[in-house]
Amino acid sequence: MNSNASGRRGFLRSACRHCLGFGALAGLPSIAQDLSAIKVPPRFSRPATDTDEGGLWGLMDREEMRLKRSPLTIQDKQLRDYLTDLVCRLSDGHCPDIRVHPVRVPHFNALMAPNGMMLVWSGLLLRVENEAQLVAILGHELGHYLERHQLEQLRAAKDRAVLSTMVGMVGGLGGFLGQMGLLANMFAFSREHEARADRMGMRLMRHAGYDGREAAAVWDNLLAELKVTGGKEAGKRDDLFDTHRATAGRRDELLQLAGNAGGELGEARYRKAIAAQRMGWLHDEVKRGQYEESLVLFDRMLKKDGRDVEVLFARGEVFRRRDESGDVEKALADLDRASALPKAPVETWRSLGLLHKQRNDAGAAMKAFETYLAQAPQAADAGMVRSYLEEMK
Repeated sequence: MNSNASGRRGFLRSACRHCLGFGALAGLPSIAQDLSAIKVPPRFSRPATDTDEGGLWGLMDREEMRLKRSPLTIQDKQLRDYLTDLVCRLSDGHCPDIRVHPVRVPHFNALMAPNGMMLVWSGLLLRVENEAQLVAILGHELGHYLERHQLEQLRAAKDRAVLSTMVGMVGGLGGFLGQMGLLANMFAFSREHEARADRMGMRLMRHAGYDGREAAAVWDNLLAELKVTGGKEAGKRDDLFDTHRATAGRRDELLQLAGNAGGELGEARYRKAIAAQRMGWLHDEVKRGQYEESLVLFDRMLKKDGRDVEVLFARGEVFRRRDESGDVEKALADLDRASALPKAPVETWRSLGLLHKQRNDAGAAMKAFETYLAQAPQAADAGMVRSYLEEMK
């Protein structure tokens, strides 16, 4: 693994100590309780500005205004409305106080501020397979909000300068990403907080009619990505999991808490909601540079739908970029297959051109590049591709 990849992986480890994708689906109680006994509190009143809580709300309000102007924010009203509708379906009366902001960051995470602002990262949206899995995540974040865990963390903090640092959790462009390690430690909820949020989240999820067992599927899928580089001990010795029990136990507890009632999956609705953004998220995943993890993700997607042309392109592009022994042939197989399917991404032909150029097959490379330019004459790299054609001629 190169130094850049190692650095990115370190960022992910640090950033996700507190995120739902890894810590929040853990630490469940060993004996499941009756979820119907869990009560959702009434809507919260805005706190006085001269209190710790009021000060935090004010800071979060200002950062939310910055977030709305950030290029990281996904300006897709249809997607935002879809996420908001899901949260409203879960929140049992708190909908007027909650705003959901999808942000384009290619890691698995979601978080929520005590003023009702929720952030959902694109890496999470790419990985969940259906509406029920997404609801499991949103419900957990709502659990922290409804239980007011962020405020408990604030009041427990000895250093009141924490307020000035907490604002980095939102909005902020590079500052947002750069402060993730520090923020992760700050929002590393206790095992008790995690268990309480999971119970509340499962209560919300099941009350809304979703299959709670999908929460365990989210966990299994994420762990499979980590195991490809972390080995069998990824769920036990990795610093993401150092406060939690063995993976099989966590999965079993999630399933126990979910029960056998079944419920909605909402796979078709979910695919429709993310369709306009999905290709961009796949590009981001490829550029993330964690090729082994990405291949686990793409293999899982193609196992569900072997004709998923966007993922075929993405997996072929990972093989092309990784360029290890046998990768050229694997890349060509995926990209050729994608190019023969309807609605193939136009970038498929650019990647094919680069592969054929690498193999010194000028005829095939020129044909692929010409197809690319015919379909995307105004592409940002069109000039570079034309220079390749001139060179080969």
